[in-house]
Amino acid sequence: MEILIQVGIFIVSLATLLKGSDWFIDSAEEIGLSFGISPFIIGLTIVAFGTSLPELATSISSVLHGESSIVIGSVVGSNITNIALVLGLVAISIKQINLEYNIWHIDMPFLWGSAFLLWFTLQDGVFSIPEAILFLVALGIFLLYSLKNERDEDEDERTALSAKTYGLLILGGIMVWLGADFTIKSISDLSLRAGISPETIALTVIAFGTSLPEIIVSISAAKKGKTSIAVGNVLGSNIFNTYCVMAFARFFGELEIPGGILTFSLPMMIVMTILFGIVSNNKKITQWEGLMLILFYVFYVMELVTKSL
Repeated sequence: MEILIQVGIFIVSLATLLKGSDWFIDSAEEIGLSFGISPFIIGLTIVAFGTSLPELATSISSVLHGESSIVIGSVVGSNITNIALVLGLVAISIKQINLEYNIWHIDMPFLWGSAFLLWFTLQDGVFSIPEAILFLVALGIFLLYSLKNERDEDEDERTALSAKTYGLLILGGIMVWLGADFTIKSISDLSLRAGISPETIALTVIAFGTSLPEIIVSISAAKKGKTSIAVGNVLGSNIFNTYCVMAFARFFGELEIPGGILTFSLPMMIVMTILFGIVSNNKKITQWEGLMLILFYVFYVMELVTKSL
């Protein structure tokens, strides 16, 4: 009965976390449009940060609750899920992702750089404060470059703001924090009772749950013909996950880096990041390539489940 109660708490907490993220993202996007920010930059920055809020909230909460191994699991698992599952589902649902711009000009090098930098900094099994500061500097450079190349929208395309927009932004942020707090508490209890390590749950259940906003936003944008927002969302979310989530979580305490993540999940993330660059090199991702990405995700989850048994 207690396990069922904890499962119920986990489901409600995760639902609260995702709904709060949804309200936060929508209001932040509306605020961005009111300032004349283009849809692609909104997808690359505002929406990407908003869809990374669940990872950030759960990571900070996990450190405060003494389950810091969840942080790296959440980051690595979410990055793999974003590329393999999110892009795969988008490509399959719309048959082909056509890119209107060359992401190899700056966005893909930034994504590869964030993945490689994470791999190098974790080779000693420690993520230090200076490395966290370095990550924030890298994030700042990414944001500055993105905004530097932004073109203002016409005045008549800007949206008007209401008090409700700011209210939903604040309420969404509160729901994200509370949802993350109770999600981590329930996961800690469930992992203890089931004998499954918290990092395994982070790499699978949390990674999938916190990637739901990316899945919903990306598929919705792609079906509306806005594939640039869908791809920009995945690119931006992974960069935010690596730089922002790791860095801010580290300021709240030491991060435990499980050896299993260094030997399997982190290399898998590197492979998926490189594969993302390869399949998008010709400015399109076909349905067959999307199916291949899904197969990689299925293999990844199967391996994690097998290792945890």
